[in-house]
Amino acid sequence: MDYPIALPNQLKQHLRSLRKARGLTQAGLAQLLGVVQSRVADIEANPGAAGVEQLLQVLSVLNAQGLIRDSRLTPGVKAATPGVGRRARTGSEPAATGNASTADKNDRPQGEW
Repeated sequence: MDYPIALPNQLKQHLRSLRKARGLTQAGLAQLLGVVQSRVADIEANPGAAGVEQLLQVLSVLNAQGLIRDSRLTPGVKAATPGVGRRARTGSEPAATGNASTADKNDRPQGEW
């Protein structure tokens, strides 16, 4: 089952729920990850403080995975935050002419990192 995450607090809730659904305590998860229990508590309390690599390790141990889905390409899925990932035109850029194919439009990056 997919659990879309649009807010940091949702990730916190999902990590804790996944751990409990697997019958693991924080200490048990910590042992599987090779860290101390307090680190698991820290990650659950503030997942944003963990690195991507560590979050992916936690998800792997919990038999879950992270997924990035372009909601513009998924029918029936609405973007969590309107405009995120799209670069606004500055006015100095030419407007789209409509000549580009749909595949070309979808393959181009739409935002800046």
